[in-house]
Amino acid sequence: MELIGFHFSIIELVVLTLLLISFGHQLYFYLRYINGVLRYKSRINKGKISFKNEQPPVSVVICAKDESENLRNFLPSVLQQDYPNYEVIVINDGSSDDTEDLLKDFKKVYKNLRSTFVPAEANNFSTKKLGLTLGIKAAEFDWLLFTDADCKPHDKQWISRMARNFHPETEFVLGFGTYFTDKGLLNKLINYDTLFIALQYLGMAASKKPYMGVGRNMAYRKQTFFDQKGFASTLHLQSGDDDLMVNKAANSRNTSIEISPESITYSEPNKTFKGWFYQKERHLSVSSYYTTISKFRLGIEPITRGLFYLSLILSICFGGLITWITASVLFLTRHIIQLVVVNRSAIHFGTPKFYTTLLLFDVYLPLVSLYIYTSNSFSKSKTIRWK
Repeated sequence: MELIGFHFSIIELVVLTLLLISFGHQLYFYLRYINGVLRYKSRINKGKISFKNEQPPVSVVICAKDESENLRNFLPSVLQQDYPNYEVIVINDGSSDDTEDLLKDFKKVYKNLRSTFVPAEANNFSTKKLGLTLGIKAAEFDWLLFTDADCKPHDKQWISRMARNFHPETEFVLGFGTYFTDKGLLNKLINYDTLFIALQYLGMAASKKPYMGVGRNMAYRKQTFFDQKGFASTLHLQSGDDDLMVNKAANSRNTSIEISPESITYSEPNKTFKGWFYQKERHLSVSSYYTTISKFRLGIEPITRGLFYLSLILSICFGGLITWITASVLFLTRHIIQLVVVNRSAIHFGTPKFYTTLLLFDVYLPLVSLYIYTSNSFSKSKTIRWK
């Protein structure tokens, strides 16, 4: 077949069509969503984003199960925030270690620390959601700020940075929770996966399309929790206390994001691939409960990514010179955009940068997700616990 003076076979035309369509969506996705944090940062620098000067009282809620060592290391950084009026509520979720004794000792030093517990005889499928519910009901203030027992705020400005987004119309504030940097390829993979997911949910929220947040660093109103009947609709699920709440109730009008480096929380990363894979499996286990539009927006990206790489391979196998040149130009264009957007965002957040590993992770992570989705589809009875 001849096209503008060039001869193409039918298969070359099909490959070129797939290549251009998939590239077009990938370009849109990166510039529209993954670049959203950098675009939001630019708006802040230009004074186009307004923040509140008032500092309303805040209840920090942490659910802990056998986390005495992490609480010992990280809870003081939560209790020593530079913020005028806040409380910290730790829920002991049936711990068998010395969590309870540790909390009693901390209460002698920190007057803003309170605690409650999940009864040992509780048989709820998700005791974490029961624990969070108890903590939320015990909270004195309307604004609830969530993190985990293994999380450490960047500095003493964490609460104030999140709280500057507490406008009257705001119900959700989404922050960034990452992992401590360590040596090795696994840590690099964890940090890339975490950064990419954060750029995705923060970028979509900045584009008025919020779909999730992470319990390591997010806030919402106590009244919002009760308006949504708490976790009543997701009690049959082990996970989803954070992302499903946002997916259900967040919208273009009631959701803000906080991207300052001071607002970041850091967690201990998994040390084994098995541990990371299990965590990834747990996080993905509730994505099928997202709204239809959220699933569409999230699903189309890995599909077009896969089609893009498949088209590259087919162009090498079946294409002529023009097809090869076109494929090479599109691949380099996309890769350069990835390098610039991802690494400029990494510099902003102070996380590791990605060069030689970016292409590897870009191909590998969707395959992991596809395997988990497929495996879960054939293993409906699999039990995935939060800790």
